[in-house]
Amino acid sequence: MRTATTIEASGLGSWRQQADFVAEAEKLGLDICWVAEAWGSDAPSALGYYAARTERMLLGSGVMQVGTRTPVSLAQTAITLSNLSQGRFLLGLGPSGPQVMEGLHGVPFARPLARVRETVEIVRQVIGGGKIDHSGEEYRIPLPGGDAVPMKLSMRAEHPVPIYLAALSPAMLRLTGEVADGWLGTSFVPEGAADAYFTPLDEGLARGGRVRADLDVCQGAEVAFAPDEEALGAMVAGRKKELAFSLGGMGSASTNFYNRAYSRQGWADVAAEVRQRWQAGDRDGAAALVTDDMVLATTLIGTESMVRERLRVWRDAGVDTVRLYPGGADLAARLDTLGRAIELVHEAGERA
Repeated sequence: MRTATTIEASGLGSWRQQADFVAEAEKLGLDICWVAEAWGSDAPSALGYYAARTERMLLGSGVMQVGTRTPVSLAQTAITLSNLSQGRFLLGLGPSGPQVMEGLHGVPFARPLARVRETVEIVRQVIGGGKIDHSGEEYRIPLPGGDAVPMKLSMRAEHPVPIYLAALSPAMLRLTGEVADGWLGTSFVPEGAADAYFTPLDEGLARGGRVRADLDVCQGAEVAFAPDEEALGAMVAGRKKELAFSLGGMGSASTNFYNRAYSRQGWADVAAEVRQRWQAGDRDGAAALVTDDMVLATTLIGTESMVRERLRVWRDAGVDTVRLYPGGADLAARLDTLGRAIELVHEAGERA
């Protein structure tokens, strides 16, 4: 299994400190660093800087929201970052949700499936180097009714640009299996992943004439090591409010893909009640409903032996790349956690 992490460039309280984390993570042997966008810093600006600070590690947008930039703009960004990094760039795209798309960007969230599919088609057309000509439901290039004719970029892609899709819903998972090079997943419970995630992924792979080996399954979770049971209890308790936010506060009042994902993996009743309490303003009450099992099933938190065993379960479930979110009070602690986790991932992979 490969190792990865996801950061936001403005995280850790210091831009410089986050850049130092990326450089040191490469020295620890990390394979991929994904840079998130969400509603914080943009990803491409930071990725260009990190490309200059690193030499080996792959760098990916994890993710840029489809619809906030034109498909050709996304392709231009991808080619530029790929060429600058000498082929180390991975293009991670996602549909986001109605709150970010409509509440932050003022872009309608409607028809995300068609928008993502057409974006991938156009991006690949641009990367291929030919003239750009697309007539779809979401995008028409050139725009009809004028004098414009198809164009191509004045630069070319010097390296392949793998496309990863962030997906949680069954329809988006099927599309991921059909057209993407990799899947960026979250809210992952290996014991419930077969029906919740892999069945629609495999349906999409079959529709695209492909097999599981053609898709990099990249799953992420927080990792933290507890020295004893007391410390583990404190870690689990601290994680409950974050999980309650995912179940109750992410998305809009009518759409929460994280809540639906947990519901499909065996926690429908709890997920519904957590969301109801969170939406009503009872944040502590919502967090109190989250069980220890929910936290431990969806993270890599535990003693070293617990994390080691959990990684084997992830491996056996079909995960190819483990995206690690290391816990720690400061930069040194986070890097220490990351280094230990990387060693355990490699150990789990060697015993496959």
